[in-house]
Amino acid sequence: MNKPMTLLRIDASARHDDSVTRKLGDEFERRWLAAHGAAQVQRRDLSQPLPQLDAAWVAANLTDPAERDAAQRAVLALSDRLIAELQQADAVLVTVPLYNFAVPAAMKAWIDLVCRARETFAYTEQGPKGLLKDRPVTIVFASGGVPVGSAVDFASGYLKHIFGFIGLQDVRLVAAGRMNVDPDGALAEARRQLAALFDDRDEAA
Repeated sequence: MNKPMTLLRIDASARHDDSVTRKLGDEFERRWLAAHGAAQVQRRDLSQPLPQLDAAWVAANLTDPAERDAAQRAVLALSDRLIAELQQADAVLVTVPLYNFAVPAAMKAWIDLVCRARETFAYTEQGPKGLLKDRPVTIVFASGGVPVGSAVDFASGYLKHIFGFIGLQDVRLVAAGRMNVDPDGALAEARRQLAALFDDRDEAA
């Protein structure tokens, strides 16, 4: 019996019912489930705060896995679980607003917990190498006044780099930029981009 496909959905907005990125994420999710039949969604809501890295976490992570004690393994347990969610997903959806020109702190906390040497990347003579098997990643952005992709957007390029760094190179963007300037136009453009993903036979795994 074939294992159902899994979409890992990561929501980074502090808002819920009035979040543009979450609403666009809902549209993507509906389309993805319709396209993949017996599929499931694994959710990770970053409005439920993740811990920041501390000295104990760094020490545990730097310790050889074979030499970690029970306390160190417990410190890394959440990071292990977040990495496992990525490893088990067939596709990834990230919904993220731009806060002060960059990603929310909650998104950065998730990044710090999943970017781990020997787990999701390795250093080689040719430089760092991502260890995760590639799969489609769709990132849904929204901004108030910052044009997505502009010189002062420090989020979209950063996230594309981070996912590529751990091996996920197939990254697609859906952007509702400058919602405070032209909300109707921004949403219409984002929905056009979203629909275009599903016009492609190879979209979202």
